[in-house]
Amino acid sequence: MGAQQTGLFRKPWFQLALALVVVVALVVAPLVLPIPVNQTLARIGVFAVAVLGLNVIMGYTGVVSLGQIFFLGLGAYVTAYGVNADWNIVVVFIAAVLSCGAAGVVVALAAARLGGLAIAMVTIALPIIGVPLAKRLSEFTGGSQGTSARFSSAPDWTGLANDQWQYYLVLAIGGATFLLVHNLVRGKYGRAFRIVKENEAVAGAMGISPYHYKVLSFTIASMVGGVSGFLYMVVIQYTSPETLAFHHSISLLASMVVGGAGSIIGSLIGGIYYVLVPNFTNEVAPTLTSLIQGAILLIVLFVLPGGIASLPRMLRRLTSRRTNRSTRRSTPGSPPGTPAQETTPPVKEDTP
Repeated sequence: MGAQQTGLFRKPWFQLALALVVVVALVVAPLVLPIPVNQTLARIGVFAVAVLGLNVIMGYTGVVSLGQIFFLGLGAYVTAYGVNADWNIVVVFIAAVLSCGAAGVVVALAAARLGGLAIAMVTIALPIIGVPLAKRLSEFTGGSQGTSARFSSAPDWTGLANDQWQYYLVLAIGGATFLLVHNLVRGKYGRAFRIVKENEAVAGAMGISPYHYKVLSFTIASMVGGVSGFLYMVVIQYTSPETLAFHHSISLLASMVVGGAGSIIGSLIGGIYYVLVPNFTNEVAPTLTSLIQGAILLIVLFVLPGGIASLPRMLRRLTSRRTNRSTRRSTPGSPPGTPAQETTPPVKEDTP
């Protein structure tokens, strides 16, 4: 039965039908759900994109980055500035993405030759420098009080409420970002990223430059961070130096680990974890929020080292092991630990 279900999940028509059901559910959901739920779903989409960017650089390429929140904050600030300066919204989006990409290139060119703790220390500096810098550049950022940009109200011609319109913006832009990254990591660039992650020496012997692909992955991760910053302003409509705080970057890292490193689905699960788990722990015990989240992280690491996204794979392995054991037990005369073999009745020779 388990093998039949696995084979069914692998059939293209079933995957297409399942994808269509999910898309229809996502499109219809905001029309029937209450406002708080729509807002929560939109926030999950924002931080799922942020975790996706971190997954590109850490999960697929294996480069330690502890400053991904900086690019979300930078994208949010650029979005707020462009909106308040009456830029066209398309120009605002492009500016948010390209500015984060440019900042990512500058950091990557300096840090990609490093490895391990060295590159981690470089990326740690991003949010540490970003917070006082945002306070100092008050003309552009609003200083310590932050800045707001209310530009995502629903147009009259849509007939939608603001929460529904924001949800659909996050769904469209975030979904396109997930699709682009999915195609990227399944292609030749994704294969190169994984080879660099596994062994840089082997990558170099195969003609794959670890330095170039680290710079590329860091740049892509930064641009995805810019997308999440734009969506952050769509939903939250306010940003401050607190957005760039280092502890948010650690929360993104924990969300990626819990969801699943090197997994597109894991990025979505990470966004769910980032938004829902702190709310849950605050309701249970506000003074023990960090302790409970740390315990959840440790439990996931011990039980599912590959994150929650690896749960189906682990279940398939357990099912196949049980199937093999039951097959061996049903085969008479086979010693334990040997695979079951088909037995055929002996052939009697005809006697004259």
